[in-house]
This record gives sequence, C-alpha cells and structure tokens, in this order.
Amino acid sequence: MRTTLNLDDGLVREAKKRAAREGRTLTSVIEEALRLLLVRPRRPAYRFTWTTRRGTEVSAVDIADRDALYDHMEGRG
Repeated sequence: MRTTLNLDDGLVREAKKRAAREGRTLTSVIEEALRLLLVRPRRPAYRFTWTTRRGTEVSAVDIADRDALYDHMEGRG
C-alpha cells in the first residue's frame, strides 16, 4: 500500500542511516519498527504487588506521612 506520512526529519535521517548500514530499504526499516510497536505487549512501567502474611494483621501506614512510610518500607516501623 502506498501512503504519505509527515515524519520528523531527524527520525527519518536516523532510519535512513540504519537502512544504509544494514543494506535495507527505508520502507523495510519503517515496517519493522511498526511491527515491533504493534506486536509488543504494553506493560505498565511498574507493577505493584501486595505482600500479605497469613494469620497476622498488616499494620496500616499513613501514606501521606513520608517518614512513616519510609520507616515501614525499611522495616523500622
């Protein structure tokens, strides 16, 4: 399919350099980049997990109190 895109000049220069370095066409480099973007699963930047202990009550911490939160995270609270 033939299409027209408006791309950042610096981005196209880098893509052309890569294509030349690898002996490929600009089209194949852009297709590969799109495939990688569209196939790659989106993951959150950070995954939070709760730690629980069976049979014990987990102490509550006021997350607005930075020092108390740090103390708890470092096992001092």
